[in-house]
Amino acid sequence: MRIVELLAAGGIVMYPLLGFSVLAIALIVERIAFWLQINRRQRPVAREVLKLYQHDPNAAVLKLKQNLDLPITRIFLEALTLDQLSPNAFKLALESATQSEIPVLKRFNTVFDIVITASPLLGLLGTVLGLIRSFASINLGNLATQNADSVTSGISEALVSTAAGITVAVLTLIFARTFRGFYQRQLTLIREYGTQLELLYLRQYESKSEGVYQPYARS
Repeated sequence: MRIVELLAAGGIVMYPLLGFSVLAIALIVERIAFWLQINRRQRPVAREVLKLYQHDPNAAVLKLKQNLDLPITRIFLEALTLDQLSPNAFKLALESATQSEIPVLKRFNTVFDIVITASPLLGLLGTVLGLIRSFASINLGNLATQNADSVTSGISEALVSTAAGITVAVLTLIFARTFRGFYQRQLTLIREYGTQLELLYLRQYESKSEGVYQPYARS
């Protein structure tokens, strides 16, 4: 069945369902491209930054600036570019930067939820409208001459709209759950590497504190 015929068979609710499907596909493509890049690059870059930071913090900062399209690099850079932080303040800076990146990782989740919730309801509305149309076309006083085409058309509208609504919702739900899984995994990774960076920062902070000149105290 062609798209035009499908829209005609499903009734008026097929148009918002078509809009939802186009919107969902566009956002799914964007999220797939986003998560492919994050999953492919973020872990290796984070490991390299931590390795560089042990010996040359400036080189680590330069590496971060070269990969600003990754959430974890923006988090690390925001904390490392603040001057003379105590270890506790550095930890708070990392946590604050992480919170600011969460909306980027969870982007479009609300839109996916709307599509998942509204699509079956629109399909149900199409079912009701199709059944109303079928019953309205039945002439109880003269069943022999009832308009069979109108009855069939109404039943078709009811079935097609329901199937379309469920299809849009299920496909969107599959990808939305997958993206939420990616989000949870990346959040765990950010916290793991953030803790490692805190330990390295604490080590360097203690080394600098021990190397600070302290005047000789007279007895």
